[in-house]
Amino acid sequence: MSIRLVEDDPMIRELVVDALREAGYHVIHAGTGEEALAWRRRRVADVLVTDVRLPGQVDGWQIAERYREQYPNLPVVYATGFSPVPPRPVPGSRIVRKPFLPEEIVRVVKELGELKDAPPV
Repeated sequence: MSIRLVEDDPMIRELVVDALREAGYHVIHAGTGEEALAWRRRRVADVLVTDVRLPGQVDGWQIAERYREQYPNLPVVYATGFSPVPPRPVPGSRIVRKPFLPEEIVRVVKELGELKDAPPV
């Protein structure tokens, strides 16, 4: 399973990438919203994990909305501590509050991946 991770803090990004890779996931990571959007058409992910508050003009809410335009059922995990923008999660997403342990992201990614692969009821 492939994970797209968007996190501007290099230390947090490294910890989460390591935890996801140790759990067996392929991780493609970006440090800005603009970088994440540039990758949107080049490679599909099974789950998007994005920080909400990012430097630049594109925040995590916008990243998820843009990815969902192309991949309507893409599961999304939002990581947030504080955001001055009102929450607007896409359906089928989860919000993880910072600070978090990397293992929490792994657990939520696993849950969303299993839901994505579950047959419709």
